[in-house]
Amino acid sequence: MLRWIRQQLGFDPPHQSETRTVYIANRFPEHGHYVPQKFADNRIISSKYTVWNFVPKNLFEQFRRIANFYFLIIFLVQLMIDTPTSPITSGLPLFFVITVTAIKQGYEDWLRHKADNEVNGAPVYVVRSGSLVQTKSKNIRVGDIVRVAKDETFPADLVLLSSDREGGTCHITTASLDGETNLKTHFAVPETAVAQSVSRLEALVAIIECQQPEADLYRFIGRITVTQQEEEIVRPLGSENLLLRGARLKNTKEIFGVAVYTGMEAKMALNYKCKSQKRSAVEKSMNTFLLIYLGILLFEAILSTILKYAWQAESKWDEPWYNQKTEQDRNSSKILRFISDFLAFLVLYNFIIPISLYVTVEMQKFLGSFFIGWDLDLYHEETDQKAQVNTSDLNEELGQVEYVFTDKTGTLTENEMQFRECSINGIKYHEINGKLVPEGTTDDYPDGYLPRLSGEEELFLKAVSLCHTVQISYDQTDGLEDSFRHANGISSQMEYYASSPDEKALVEATKRIGVTFAGSNGENMEIKTFGRSEKYKLLHVLEFDANRRRMSVILQTPSGEKVLFTKGAESSILPFIRSGEIEKTRVHVDEFALKGLRTLVVACRHFTPEEYQEVDRRLQEARTALQQREERLAEVFSFIEKDLELLGATGVEDKLQEKVQETIESLRLAGIKVWVLTGDKHETAVSVSLSCGHFHRTMNILELVQQKSDNECAEQLRRLARRIKDDHVIQHGLVVDGASLSLALREHEKLFMDICRNCPAVLCCRMAPLQKAKVVRLIKTSPEKPITLAIGDGANDVSMIQEAHVGIGIMGKEGRQAVRNSDYAIARFRFLSKLLLVHGHFYYIRIANLVQYFFYKNVCFITPQFLYQFVCLFSQQTLYDSVYLTLYNISFTSLPILVYSLFEQLVHPHVLQSKPALYRDISKNSLLSFKSFLYWTLLGFSHALVFFFGSYLLMGEDTSLMGNGKMFGNWTFGTLVFTVMVITVTLKLALETHFWTWMNHFVTWGSIAFYFIFSLFYGGIIWPFLHAQDMYFVFVQLLSSGSAWFAIIIIVIICLFPDVIKKVLYRHVQPTSTQKAQLTETYKGINCLDAMCCFSDGETACAPVGRIMERMMGRCNPSRLRRLWSDPDPFNSNDRSILTLSPMEATSC
Repeated sequence: MLRWIRQQLGFDPPHQSETRTVYIANRFPEHGHYVPQKFADNRIISSKYTVWNFVPKNLFEQFRRIANFYFLIIFLVQLMIDTPTSPITSGLPLFFVITVTAIKQGYEDWLRHKADNEVNGAPVYVVRSGSLVQTKSKNIRVGDIVRVAKDETFPADLVLLSSDREGGTCHITTASLDGETNLKTHFAVPETAVAQSVSRLEALVAIIECQQPEADLYRFIGRITVTQQEEEIVRPLGSENLLLRGARLKNTKEIFGVAVYTGMEAKMALNYKCKSQKRSAVEKSMNTFLLIYLGILLFEAILSTILKYAWQAESKWDEPWYNQKTEQDRNSSKILRFISDFLAFLVLYNFIIPISLYVTVEMQKFLGSFFIGWDLDLYHEETDQKAQVNTSDLNEELGQVEYVFTDKTGTLTENEMQFRECSINGIKYHEINGKLVPEGTTDDYPDGYLPRLSGEEELFLKAVSLCHTVQISYDQTDGLEDSFRHANGISSQMEYYASSPDEKALVEATKRIGVTFAGSNGENMEIKTFGRSEKYKLLHVLEFDANRRRMSVILQTPSGEKVLFTKGAESSILPFIRSGEIEKTRVHVDEFALKGLRTLVVACRHFTPEEYQEVDRRLQEARTALQQREERLAEVFSFIEKDLELLGATGVEDKLQEKVQETIESLRLAGIKVWVLTGDKHETAVSVSLSCGHFHRTMNILELVQQKSDNECAEQLRRLARRIKDDHVIQHGLVVDGASLSLALREHEKLFMDICRNCPAVLCCRMAPLQKAKVVRLIKTSPEKPITLAIGDGANDVSMIQEAHVGIGIMGKEGRQAVRNSDYAIARFRFLSKLLLVHGHFYYIRIANLVQYFFYKNVCFITPQFLYQFVCLFSQQTLYDSVYLTLYNISFTSLPILVYSLFEQLVHPHVLQSKPALYRDISKNSLLSFKSFLYWTLLGFSHALVFFFGSYLLMGEDTSLMGNGKMFGNWTFGTLVFTVMVITVTLKLALETHFWTWMNHFVTWGSIAFYFIFSLFYGGIIWPFLHAQDMYFVFVQLLSSGSAWFAIIIIVIICLFPDVIKKVLYRHVQPTSTQKAQLTETYKGINCLDAMCCFSDGETACAPVGRIMERMMGRCNPSRLRRLWSDPDPFNSNDRSILTLSPMEATSC
């Protein structure tokens, strides 16, 4: 425990040297002065708080808010000096705000703890004391030997020791780390590969020396020293020996590995960003407005203090006969008296800063977030997954997004490839019912008939079924040793694991056609051509690389001939073709690409015995070279892959998720730029971008790829900038790879950003996880400060998700790391459209109006208090009773704005989705602009002036307004002002409300009624626990005066009538796009009133009132009021959103 505390405080870092030494099975040396290194435990932590730091850390973050800190100061001032109001008026609301916020944030962090505990508590098996022991994942230590079974994820970064296969190989998929679903082969060193049992592992004496943890997923440097019969054997270790946490074991029964990096030191965890507190643009605007109001408050307090002393300069006002000073008052310091008076005025006016604003905002965010989970349009029926909200602090940010950064694999695509077409010897073929049919003919073969293939067709299919690195798994076997035996008769239980999704789709296609890849045992490959078995000896594999963009195999045919089969991109194969139908194939490849298919060209080369001897010799020399191995291999590959014979080409469709193209187009129409960030290959990424509509066919594609130096990168950037300038009419798309991006950002960031701004679509390929986060940060911190959103489904997307203003996780096939670390989670990419265009729009307008309205009603509240000081000689006499001061924001005016902020809809959800351009109306935080803020503030001051001087005109000259001649006092005057204010601010909100529900009616009219009922009870009874009963019978007397009633009605009308006139004029003379959409909505189908009244019981009682209001506002044609929404929804055929409050069926409307 003490060591853990020291590590947390930074006094005892887990590791200090540049390398770490790992003793396998923690068998430490028994002699010598060995000091064990300290390593992190295997716990993964994505939560923000702990039991120990929750209170101080949460309080610190909450008091960073200006309003909270301000009210804390006011509360302390009220405790220290004699002020006009009780400390309870500030302390109680502050305590309530802090408590509610702490509970909400604590609950959200508890959910993260719960998710972490599921991962850390997962059962694992480790070798300890000569036996296999089950323990929890968090208990794994560096040096432990861990057993992992098929389809399980690795619980830590492990060095592979052995597997159930001969040679100690295993296959893994790293989809949750780098987004690639291809199968990767990893190896154990020969000395440990034979240790396939627990007893032999227990007897293993070995030491691993490796580098300290680093974030690079593809780099690992180390060595293993194995002691056998007192002889030390040293073997190098590389990335092919390391099994990363989060990867999944495939096609192998079990493996044993030793943990070298654990917990937050695993490469997956190092690619996480620290979870920081995200703050929305609305909250930042709130803080700015609060500073302005703080300035207004200080100005009013200082002015009142100065005027008080200016007034008291005359002796008759300094010490009137009815208010003599004490001796202590006369002798007190003038400076202290000035400060005390200033603080007293500060307390008197402090309600201009609305503490309850934060309470209402927190409640609105927390309660409003449930709508996302309840929305049935965001529910994915096939996987039984609904939308999930991990933090509700960013709801309104969904309505401000300007850039979307999306992963490709598993986010835009389903990771499912399907063979569509091919070209063989210049003839185009389709697959129909498992048969290869030339274009233009139909499948008229009888069932069970197997057509004979020509020599060219058979050779092409054999090349496709042999030129790959596909592995096979059988349900009834643990390995591949019996592949050939199982190929006969149990093919239905055969499962292919491929080095790329394309290879798997092609091998499955040839199997359906009749040429079946039956398996490989390392040296031999077997295929079955319409039942006829053929065995080929695998001589060499020329692996794929980004420069060559092709891969090849050299085989020995059953007849003993040596042949090369190669496949790759069109540009990397066709230049080396010697014979074949080149031009026809090129045309077919272009046709496939125009259909959005992923294309590969297939070729072969036959070697003479002499040619093969030369090839074999060169390959062996290059593979065993210690210096410049990569360059020598590239040279030999170029020597081999030439003089090729063209066989044909393939077209494979990468299955996109449903409605991806429509979603991207709707985002583009909404003014949102979409960037695709993927770890996948360049060709693959471009192909998917074209097929999903990210890149248009008419778009000019600019490339910044394979840049080797700063100068080369700078020159290419300048060329691209010139092309954009010269072709400014054409839309451009930019493709950039990870290495080139690093060079561009190092010295030429400004030029790169200028190019990106002029490209509506940008594709970044071969991106490491942290590079994705850097790209997001680059845009986020650009001078325009746009709001960014990142969406992904794998652990490789976590850094990007955490870096963006809003992070969204896809509940895909790559685990739950992205979902756990995201702000929101959805099941499919297409749901992003409604999440932003509908929910984001609603959340933003609701909270923006909530903030503006709160400042408005508090200006209305406190300005009469300031004006009252001019008529009471700045004596700090309060205008309102202390109970009214406390309850104004808590009870009398709180519920209407809360309900408004939960249910308001300016436009129907159908309209928002069918007209994405409406999203632009609320972009750039337009509803909280300074102009809008100034309007609401001046409106508040003007209404306050009407409240005060309207009431003053009524009572200023003659206070005997009762029929019996009794006079009104100052408390009656204050109550009259307060009554007018409560009614006006409530009705003002009613004028702003467009979407009326029964709840809006209930809280609007109910709040006014509650104020009257409460005031009657409060002033009509002598309460024994109150020290003073200033309000006794005041309210009853006020309501007994006809003049008072007349004044209330007149003042309310004077305040609100200009607002009504303004709304009508603006709507008809200068309507916004949203107001035009409301008008279209009314005349074309359902409007807000229809939606409001569309419950299962039919029309509600609010409909007549609503019709009257609609007619007054000029927004409604009564003959069309009962019509239903008729336009089909382009994204959701049936809008089942909770936001519409109804299923919108004709039977109930």
